[in-house]
Amino acid sequence: MASRDMENGGRGSAAAGGGPKLNGRGGYEPVGGSGRAVGYRGAVTAQRLWTSWMVPAFVVANIVMFLVTMYVNNCPRHGNFYGKCVARFLGRFSFQPLRENPLFGPSARTLKKLGGLRWSEVVLDHQGWRLVSCIWLHAGLIHIVVNMLCLIIIGVRLEQQFGFVRIGPIYLLSGFAGSVLSSLFSRYSVSVGASGALFGLLGAMLSELITNWTIYSNKAAALISLLIIIVINLAVGILPQVDNFAHIGGFLAGFLLGFVLLMRPQFGWLERHDFPPESRVKSKYKVYQYILGIISFGLLVAGFTVGLVMLYRKVNPNDHCSWCHYLSCVPTSKWECPSYP
Repeated sequence: MASRDMENGGRGSAAAGGGPKLNGRGGYEPVGGSGRAVGYRGAVTAQRLWTSWMVPAFVVANIVMFLVTMYVNNCPRHGNFYGKCVARFLGRFSFQPLRENPLFGPSARTLKKLGGLRWSEVVLDHQGWRLVSCIWLHAGLIHIVVNMLCLIIIGVRLEQQFGFVRIGPIYLLSGFAGSVLSSLFSRYSVSVGASGALFGLLGAMLSELITNWTIYSNKAAALISLLIIIVINLAVGILPQVDNFAHIGGFLAGFLLGFVLLMRPQFGWLERHDFPPESRVKSKYKVYQYILGIISFGLLVAGFTVGLVMLYRKVNPNDHCSWCHYLSCVPTSKWECPSYP
């Protein structure tokens, strides 16, 4: 879990590397499985895996953007009352003093210049593109390393199972949703990072398991493992310097998108030609899958519409929800939380 914050508003990296492993049909099996799908009632069907190229491309794009950020930052050229630059042998790629940025990265000023998320720029200066650009920026070396490892662990496997046409929209729309919720609740911080998108992938894994429940074996154990991973990551989000609103927004969007984009045919559909006509499955999907998909799509449209309308009408949800700020940070005797005016 990495911080996603400069100026008290970073977004944490979302994911954990453990948990159940997807098998060749998107089911869950122990590490070292056969790569084939064990269908409902024990039938085994081989499934072709997609070649993962989009997720590696996203990783490369994030690394390139971090290098560009450090080049633009050019710590030695700018005086700093926090102290000397870290790793000065790197020249203009050296890091800001650790008192300013403990993640080994650039200044908040540089992140804001290159597209970091901040409410005033998005709403008052009409720079809505920041809702997307912030997803490709990171607050430091630690931040990007942890986030990209999580993206590789989760994203590559999902892209192999479902292809880039499905996983790409989930990643991007989840990141966008996280940015919208973050800018609504965390108005005065500069936020960057891919944590909303990563939490979206976790949410999609959960809804995929639920909507395709009947075709999996050991599904209860898989569900419990996945829920533990999600709860732990959300719990870390209540620490200071972590923007849990981005986590929550991304997770909710990914959860709903999973019901829409990750439905699998019910057992027997792919093999229907091997059965006599009277024994063939008549529908590709079960009725409950259609119902969940339709409801989720409606909630997605409504959620994005309400969020964007509130954002550009300058509605501050903190005025209507006195406890919501505790979802992102819980103050203790060990640390203080940023204010949410």
